Amino acid sequence: MPLSSTEFNDDLEPHPTLRNEDLKPSTINERTFSWWEIASLWVGLVVGVPSYYLAGSLVDLGMAWWQGIATVVAANVILLVPLVLTGHPGTKYGIPFPVLARSSFGIKGAHIPTLLRALVGCGWYGIETWIGGEAVFLLLPKFIKQSSILSQSLPWLGTSPLEFACFIAFWLAQLAIVWKGIEGIRELEKYSAPILIILTSSFLFWAYVNAGGFGHMLSKSSKLSSSEFWSLFFPSLTANISFWATVALNIPDFTRYAKSQNDQILGQAGLPIFMGAFTFVGLAITCSTQVIFGRVISSPIQLLDQIGGITTRILGIIGISLATITTNIAANVVAPANALVNLRPSIFTFRKGAILTALLGIAFQPWRLLKSSESFVYTWLVGYSALLGPIGGIILADYYLIQGAKLSIKYLYSLNPNGAYYYSGGYNLVAIMALSIGILPVIPGFLQKVGLVVTIPNSFVVIYSNAWFFSFFLAGFVYWILSLLRGKQNSPPFEDLLPSAT
Repeated sequence: MPLSSTEFNDDLEPHPTLRNEDLKPSTINERTFSWWEIASLWVGLVVGVPSYYLAGSLVDLGMAWWQGIATVVAANVILLVPLVLTGHPGTKYGIPFPVLARSSFGIKGAHIPTLLRALVGCGWYGIETWIGGEAVFLLLPKFIKQSSILSQSLPWLGTSPLEFACFIAFWLAQLAIVWKGIEGIRELEKYSAPILIILTSSFLFWAYVNAGGFGHMLSKSSKLSSSEFWSLFFPSLTANISFWATVALNIPDFTRYAKSQNDQILGQAGLPIFMGAFTFVGLAITCSTQVIFGRVISSPIQLLDQIGGITTRILGIIGISLATITTNIAANVVAPANALVNLRPSIFTFRKGAILTALLGIAFQPWRLLKSSESFVYTWLVGYSALLGPIGGIILADYYLIQGAKLSIKYLYSLNPNGAYYYSGGYNLVAIMALSIGILPVIPGFLQKVGLVVTIPNSFVVIYSNAWFFSFFLAGFVYWILSLLRGKQNSPPFEDLLPSAT
């Protein structure tokens, strides 16, 4: 039933456990992101070793270059829809992802999706930092890498002490930028984008010259039959969607600073173009290694090691380091840090949350996740999509189908038991049920992929191969139906704390 005016005015002061400087709605003066700066953010995110490695992995798994590009572009065109839709409330209300999640999961229940997103972000932070550490390792003199006892791999660690030390060195180097917060990230992305484009173009030019032109570079044909291609295509499509499904969830963390909805939409529209272009670069260079070296080299760091030349290495390492830092900080620090702030605003700030994120990144042992294309694409990327897909489906179903794209900002920061987003003790049980239903059918396929189960029915294999699609639509549909059956919750007047930026 609707709230009375008396109830609406009770307990509307923002509760200290729900709001601090990092969680409050952005003001008009803080909305400084133009479409170009949002597009620059995507350039910084796209131009990185994982994107290159993902493209190279498709060739490594048997696709032709054009099949790889088509797969990547199709995935990112699909993903653009939830990106723009989820970015809308960020720009309209100036709220970050953890606050948006309160409307669908409940004031306290929002910790569930934000911490799941944070967990994946910590894993990615570790992966990106390991890649940066590999770049540092590459610059070390050969006599240190080859003759030192520190270069011998330790079974219990899974890598060598020397490589681990390079990983920690790069890990420490990133903290200086993280410490500056969102403004430091914005400046880094804005000025690094053109540098990354120049360095990437130079890398492509080198491959073009040494492979004798694009004809030789792209002569590598598919190793797959028609049936083999389609069995590879759908999990690869899912993996490519999963690649940015993380940012698709917490995109309000960035669009809350957009000047307008047009800026956030135009800025994000470049994603399929940027990913398609960079995938072409990654695939072209990867294919050229077959011509130049007689074998496929899908890792740009291993390729730099083969190229040799101190100047080339230094320039390459600068590019890899810059690409890694821009991607890592924007994609993998902001969401986990904000999730921890949302968990305990009185204890965590953005900086403290970022440091804990970095520490958890080490615990993921990223060198094990990157041991093969198979483990990277089908275990890591497809596996975590089963967690993020249903969260995205629930949030979008709630915001557009249940809330009608209208939120009460005041109640997003209130612990009033009569509030619209308090539900049952602060938890929306419908959302938690829909999340569980979206995840459960994917679990058998994941258990088989990691080797804990030997055989499962083929239907579960198909579900796992399409984990993001299946969990996204299933959880969203279940949430929508159950919410309609439950009926309308408390409906306070929808008034903003600040003018919208539409």
